[in-house]
Amino acid sequence: MIARMLRPLLITLGLTLLWQCVVWLSAAPPFILPGPLQVLDTLLQQLPLLTRHAAVTLAEILLGLLCGVLLGLASALSLITWGGLRRWLMPVLVVSQAIPVFALAPVLMLWLGYGMASKVAMATLIIYFPVTAACFDGLRRTPTGYLKLARTLGASRRAQLLQIRLPAALPAFASGLRVAASVAPIGAVVGEWVGSSTGLGYLMLNANARMQVDLMFAALLVLALIAVALYFLIDHLARRLTPWQADTLLNPDAGSAGSR
Repeated sequence: MIARMLRPLLITLGLTLLWQCVVWLSAAPPFILPGPLQVLDTLLQQLPLLTRHAAVTLAEILLGLLCGVLLGLASALSLITWGGLRRWLMPVLVVSQAIPVFALAPVLMLWLGYGMASKVAMATLIIYFPVTAACFDGLRRTPTGYLKLARTLGASRRAQLLQIRLPAALPAFASGLRVAASVAPIGAVVGEWVGSSTGLGYLMLNANARMQVDLMFAALLVLALIAVALYFLIDHLARRLTPWQADTLLNPDAGSAGSR
């Protein structure tokens, strides 16, 4: 338990030391590469400013995550339920991934304006396909033995979907949620870079234009903390959602014990 608590601290200290060593060895001026102590000092001094912009970015990320996950889950359920829809919609989803999502950011700004709606839409778009693909893959890979038993017992298609396919797809859906948690901040920040007056992405661009590199690094650090915290929160919820799925890396004997 103590080792698990100390590990993140040691990793953070190691990365900070590596950062400081790069500053020393490169002899880069502070306006090119500030040291970690300078960035920490700026973070503390500008904490109210960073907090205000971080709240906007966090709201965009959470709303985009919610919309993307709900739309992805609904799409996956629709694809597995109606074969005709699957034959028409799957090619569209695959082809849509050939279009760089970031290239749509200016179009979203034009359609939805420079407020929060365009950033939420950007985060939703970047989340939508991974969640849909992961959930649909889990739904269609339900063990056939479960389905045969359900049909033998006279279960309806709806009962098979809700009580067998959906629970069996939860591990894959959890993987999609982890991917969504990783890419949601990217969508929100890219939207802020294209056009915004608030948010960490806007603050980073503004600080870069004013050569306030220490403030830019501080905003980047806050964004990284938000992304890491969001990922571990989603990972914890995903583990609670699938308690029967053993982690064979943490417990190598779990798989062999279940096979006996």
